[in-house]
Amino acid sequence: MREIYLDYNATTPVDPGVVESMMPYLSEYFHNPSSLYTGSLRVRTNIESAREKVAALINSRPEEIIFTGGGSEADNMAIKGIAFSKADKGKHIITSSIEHHAVLHTCKFLEKMGYEVTYLPVDKYGFVDPDELKKSIRKDTILVSVMFANNEIGTIEPIKELAQIAHEHEVLFHTDAVQAVGKIPVDVEELEIDLLSMSAHKFYGPKGVGALYMRKGVKLTPLIHGGSQEKNRRAGTENVAGIIGMGKAAEIAIEEMQEEERKIKPLRDKLEEGILSRIPEVIVNGHPKKRLYNTLNVSIKFIEGESMLALLDAKGISASSGSACTSSSLEPSHVLLAIGIPHEIAHGSLRFSLGKYNTKEDIDTVLEVLPDIVERLRRLSPYWSHG
Repeated sequence: MREIYLDYNATTPVDPGVVESMMPYLSEYFHNPSSLYTGSLRVRTNIESAREKVAALINSRPEEIIFTGGGSEADNMAIKGIAFSKADKGKHIITSSIEHHAVLHTCKFLEKMGYEVTYLPVDKYGFVDPDELKKSIRKDTILVSVMFANNEIGTIEPIKELAQIAHEHEVLFHTDAVQAVGKIPVDVEELEIDLLSMSAHKFYGPKGVGALYMRKGVKLTPLIHGGSQEKNRRAGTENVAGIIGMGKAAEIAIEEMQEEERKIKPLRDKLEEGILSRIPEVIVNGHPKKRLYNTLNVSIKFIEGESMLALLDAKGISASSGSACTSSSLEPSHVLLAIGIPHEIAHGSLRFSLGKYNTKEDIDTVLEVLPDIVERLRRLSPYWSHG
C-alpha cells in the first residue's frame, strides 16, 4: 500500500539534493572543523557557506546565524538566553497562549525560577491582538515571543506590528518561525525581528539541526558551555553533515518557494472544499486566508480524532490530530481550546499539512475514504443523531 503523507508540518522528507550534499561529510570529509589542517579547513569553509545560504533565506547577515540542534533548542536558547542576560533589567516575558510547547514549557521553567510570564489570549482565528500586547508591556518586560505561523491551524501572526510595539518600549522581539521559514517569505530586516528560530526538517532538510537568528548587537547567555564554536555562543563540535544539509535545503527553498505555493495551495483548497461538501458538521480552524497555504485543520463533530487517524492510517493515509510533539497525549490541543473550540469538539480534530510531493490523486483518495470513516464512527457515537 502506498503511503499518502499529509503531515508535512510534523516533518518533511529530506530532499534528494540535500541527501546528496550531506553524504561526503559522513564519509570523506569527516574532519573536525576546529582543527587546523587542510581537511578541517575545507569543512570549516563549507560550514560558513551553509551559514550564508541559511542567512539568505531570511535576509540576515551570516554572522547572525547560530546553528543549533533544532527548533526547540533555538527557542530555548533565545528565551532563556535573553532571560538570563537581562535578569538585572527585569524578569517579565510576554508570549501567546498558542505557542509551540518548546516556547510554553521554556516559559513555565522560567516561572519556577522567579520570572513572570504573561500569556496573551488569541481570537477565534488564533490572532494575537496588538492592543493586548501594548497593554501587557511593563517597565520590567525584557522579551516578547510570538510565533510566526501556528503549527496546528496555520494562522500567520501580524509579526511586524507586534515587533514594532515591542521596540517602542525598548523590548526585544523573538519569533518561533519553525513553520514559516522555507514555506513563505521571511525577511528579518523588513519585519524588525531580533531573534528567530528555525528548523531544517520543516523544509526538506535533515532532523537534528536548526538555527537561531540573533540580530547583531543582541546579547544572550549561552546555554551550552565548552569550546568556542559558533563564536562562543553554542559550544560543541558542529553537526557538519546536518549543517551542510540545512544550507542546501535553504538554497532549494529560495529557488522553489513560489512554485510550491502555486502547486500546494490549490490542493489544500480542494481538500478543504471536498471535506466541507461531503461531511456535515465540520468546522475549519484558523483564518480562512491569513494562514499557511499548506495547512488545513478541521474539527469533525461527534467523533474522536484518534479513531479517525487510526482508520486513515489503515488506508495508508498519514495525518495528525495536532502537534506531533503532543500526539501521544489524550488532552485536546491547547491551540484549539485557546481559539474557543469546546473541549468535546476539539477532540475530533484532524490536521492535514501538505508538501511538494503530494498530488491531486492523494487528495482524491482522502476525499473518497474520509466520509466513509466519519459515517462509520458517527454511527457508533452516542452524540450523533443525524443518520
